[in-house]
Amino acid sequence: MTASVSTKVGFSAAWMVAALAALAVLSLAAAIFLGVADIPMADVAAVLTGGGSSEARSIILDIRLPRIVTGILAGIHFSLAGYLLQTITRNPLADPSLMGVSQGATLSVTIFLLFTVYIFQPGSNTLAELPVAWLPAAGLAGGMLSGGVIYLLAFRLGLSALRITLCGVAIGAVLHALAIGLIAGWGSARIEIILEWLSGSLYARSWDHALFLLPFTIAGLATLPVIYRPLMLLQFDAPVARSFGLAYRRQFTLVLIVSCALAASAVGAVGPVVFVGLIVPHLARFLAGRNFILSLALTIVLGAIIVTLGDLAGRLLGQAEEIPIGVVTAVFGVPLLLALLRKTM
Repeated sequence: MTASVSTKVGFSAAWMVAALAALAVLSLAAAIFLGVADIPMADVAAVLTGGGSSEARSIILDIRLPRIVTGILAGIHFSLAGYLLQTITRNPLADPSLMGVSQGATLSVTIFLLFTVYIFQPGSNTLAELPVAWLPAAGLAGGMLSGGVIYLLAFRLGLSALRITLCGVAIGAVLHALAIGLIAGWGSARIEIILEWLSGSLYARSWDHALFLLPFTIAGLATLPVIYRPLMLLQFDAPVARSFGLAYRRQFTLVLIVSCALAASAVGAVGPVVFVGLIVPHLARFLAGRNFILSLALTIVLGAIIVTLGDLAGRLLGQAEEIPIGVVTAVFGVPLLLALLRKTM
């Protein structure tokens, strides 16, 4: 009887993974073939096989594909970071913004642009004159720094899941307030790029952004086999986890570093895309049930799918004035979260 149940569970898991893999491929194909510029499918296919006109090649290879790949990597980062944070803090509402990572990145990007544009280049008002190539690095530095400050504060207080969550909420609120204060006092002529970044956007993302994210993606995925068993034990209270021989503080710190690095790099590249890190882990757990490794795998795949489809929806609905991905995930994220809560509570 037990073997029969295990076989059915394994069969269902295999079908679920296959269905999501097919959905991921369809999402990728739709994002490549559809867009504001109306390019015949035959021309798109020609570009993908090495041919096509120069105009079609420019749109597909230099505009659509870079933002799609960047979005896929960012989706993996946000969703996986949310899954890790929710697991170690045992807080179902945890996501990168709860730990202050998004707010720290926002403040660092604001300060970076304030000093490089307003102070050293006071006449710069256009996007072309802004040092946008450095925004991912500035966001990453700020996100990691804020995560480190929160960890140190929680460490001094005794490092518990509740305390680190409360520290994250408090520090995040302060950092967000400082960033908004700087933006409000800066002047409207120079804040368009910050407002676009704050909304979470894949607009004008290039291969440089994808290459910036790729090492973090590889490193994050490579650490999963290492932290898999500790991650399962970190779901329990510290005394219970230690009773199984877990070096609780060391493993907690390692998982926190991985999640902060994933979140900070994604925020630095595309801005704080809301709800992805919060909702995707819940959706993965809802589909996977008690299968921990399946829920972790589904989190990665669903993160890529949701960001890809969200960006495509923003492009098609907004046309030339595209809707930022952060707005799309917020609009569709709330009803999805409420539906999941009704199913699971």
